[in-house]
Amino acid sequence: MRTILVLIIIFFGLLTGSFLNVLIHRLPRKESVALPPSRCPACGRRLRVGDLVPVLSYIILLGRCRHCRIPISPRYPLVELLSVGIFLLLYLHFGLSTSLIVHLFLQLLLLVIAFIDLEHRRVPNILIVIGFAFGLCFQLFFSQHGWGQALAGMFLGGGIFLLIIVISRGGMGAGDMKLMALVGFYLGLADTLMVIFFAFVFGGLSSIVLLLLKQRSRRDYLPFAPFIALAVFVTLFWGREVWTWYLSLARLH
Repeated sequence: MRTILVLIIIFFGLLTGSFLNVLIHRLPRKESVALPPSRCPACGRRLRVGDLVPVLSYIILLGRCRHCRIPISPRYPLVELLSVGIFLLLYLHFGLSTSLIVHLFLQLLLLVIAFIDLEHRRVPNILIVIGFAFGLCFQLFFSQHGWGQALAGMFLGGGIFLLIIVISRGGMGAGDMKLMALVGFYLGLADTLMVIFFAFVFGGLSSIVLLLLKQRSRRDYLPFAPFIALAVFVTLFWGREVWTWYLSLARLH
């Protein structure tokens, strides 16, 4: 029975990942996510049903459009596989529960935002609005913590990033501030602090590596939403353990 359930979760994870790819491609271009049907971004030819099978069609077509043979972005199978991974890991962590619903929505939303920020250097306001709308519904019906925690997390996350924007005079985007406020609303005060800590650690390490590899200069903008998304994921699964380990090291000194 458990095996069947896992297979069902994988199936829905793949389908969801395919839809997330539509959002990632069309939302920044202000296109409808429903119409027209899926088509090749290069030649505009409508895709067949066989071309839309998550991951498998990419492998069969060798990563190229059936019609024009232009390479298909590897982002498509990557998002689909990440979606499956999110589905499975959250199911194993929470089981079939209301917490699964809340965190699954948040993680998938962050996945979309992260890839849009990577490709377009912005966080769409519509996704922030949708995130808060669902967050309010979750808080009303599937509350993970009280309203005080939700609001405290929201003001802490958004406030710290607003302070950074003011001090750095635009060194960080307003989209990151809105996203961090949204994350804080979902996670509450303590977890928001951990997310901020991990996000800056990941962002700082990535900047150092890219500078050493001469892939960017000090003045280049580094999309920060992917680091927030990764930090939320790490906080959810290992945040308390890492924080405890860090405090234990601090006491040794």
